[in-house]
Amino acid sequence: MIKEFVDVLIIGAGPSGCVSASYLHMNGVKIKVVEKTKFPRLVVGESLIPRVMDHFAEAELFESLDAMNFEKKLGARFIRGEEICVFDFSIKFGEGWDWTWQVPRADFDNTMAQEVIRKGIDLEFETEVLEVSFEGKNSKTIVKDKDGNLKEIHAKFIIDSSGYGRVLPRLLDLDTPSKLDPHSSIFAHVKDINRPEGEEGTMISFDILETEVWLWVIPFSNGNTSLGVVGPTHFINSLSENKDNAEALRNAIQKSDYYIKRFKGTEFLFEPVKLENYSRAVKRMYGDGFALTGNSSEFLDPVFSSGVAFATESGMLAAKLYLKESKGIEVDWEVEFTQYMKRGIAVFTTYVQEWYTGNLQTLFFHQPENPDVKEKICSVLAGYVWNEDNPFVKKHDHVIQNMAYLLNMQKENPEKQ
Repeated sequence: MIKEFVDVLIIGAGPSGCVSASYLHMNGVKIKVVEKTKFPRLVVGESLIPRVMDHFAEAELFESLDAMNFEKKLGARFIRGEEICVFDFSIKFGEGWDWTWQVPRADFDNTMAQEVIRKGIDLEFETEVLEVSFEGKNSKTIVKDKDGNLKEIHAKFIIDSSGYGRVLPRLLDLDTPSKLDPHSSIFAHVKDINRPEGEEGTMISFDILETEVWLWVIPFSNGNTSLGVVGPTHFINSLSENKDNAEALRNAIQKSDYYIKRFKGTEFLFEPVKLENYSRAVKRMYGDGFALTGNSSEFLDPVFSSGVAFATESGMLAAKLYLKESKGIEVDWEVEFTQYMKRGIAVFTTYVQEWYTGNLQTLFFHQPENPDVKEKICSVLAGYVWNEDNPFVKKHDHVIQNMAYLLNMQKENPEKQ
């Protein structure tokens, strides 16, 4: 069997894997990236948040992505019947990027992967991880290429960026139930033939059909738009008696007063894809000789588009900590990796939970708007969930619930205002 020896093996060539690989390569580390699929490939997660731009810039991937002219995302719009709440990323608490992209992930991920290859990094597509074993921190990974050939990769460290493939969680029995309630999604792309001119045609929107059910609309610069419905799994399953994903998504679009005219009867560019009970968690995020990044560790919910941001945050952090350790500097992975990531994950988890209770929606749609509150929430939605100068980060576990309670009390008892 062929043997290869590298410093770091990266499993997965999505955003997390590419950020890790590019950053480590910049710092002279010998990298091997293995990716099970062939790019370009379809994947969900087309709405980004500004925090990811920091990572793309630091990993020197920004220029190649910017050259693709993806649709710029300047904020996000939330719709509930006739109520509308718009967040502008340039009006937020604290520092940070004011914009990001909304992207067809097949093109986006492939652009990054090709840039990684152009940099001289060894990236193998259609290569599946079969086995992983550790001796101390050193690992031996058996992979199989598209022709069925087996190879043995010896590495000093593994960064698992395999996303929904969850390679190490599966092989090392690290999966654990998510704290979030079971939700599912169905999505597809359409040729947006009725797209309005101007901002209305390009703005990403979340249309609330019921408290726990919402439709996403993500326009791309290529003229296509991503449509998806999210809700409790039992509701998503009820959209089609025949378990027909296309019928289910059409029925969801029918429920949108705002978008029914724009998308009624539009043909899907591929058979709609269903992601069932998608939230994931792990028992631990690292071990001797490995770290889990992105969806390989925790995946929350798509409502605030946090997936790619957590992927690149954890991918960049894992790369930096490995580099630090390789120089003989002691790393406390529990504190510097797990606890750091868990702080940000906890903030977004609260926002997801309070979205589905309806408390966050109460804050979004309350009139008149409170500009100070809105700026602080906007900073969270932009991904700056480690900035504890922001009380909506530091006190996330009770501030939304408390404010929603007060607003509801005022609504019920207006004479006490």
